[in-house]
Amino acid sequence: MDKHLYNDSYKRAKKRVEKIKGFYWHFASYFIVNMFISCSKIVSNMNDGESFFEAFFDFGTFALWLFWGIGIFFHAFGVFGKQLLFGEKWEQRKIEEYMKKEKQQESKWQ
Repeated sequence: MDKHLYNDSYKRAKKRVEKIKGFYWHFASYFIVNMFISCSKIVSNMNDGESFFEAFFDFGTFALWLFWGIGIFFHAFGVFGKQLLFGEKWEQRKIEEYMKKEKQQESKWQ
C-alpha cells in the first residue's frame, strides 16, 4: 500500500484537485455545448428568414449561456471560494502594483 493513501494532507489535496478538475470539465462542456446550440440557433433563425444580425442578437441565442453561466459561476465559487474574486494573492499583487506606480511617480520628479 502507498503510504500517501493514509496521509490526511494528501487526501485533502487529492480531493481539491478532483474538484478543480470537475470544474474544468464542467466549463469545457458549457463552452462546447453552448457553441453548438448557439450556432444551430443562428442557422435555424436565418433559415426562417431572419438576418444574421437579428438571429445573432436574439435572446434565445444566448439565454442558455446566461443561465448556465450563473451555474458555472456558483460552481467556480464553490471550488475556488472567495479567492476566485479577491484572494490574498490578488491583494498582494495590487499592493505591489500601486507601490511600484507610486515609486515611478516619485522618481519622475527627482
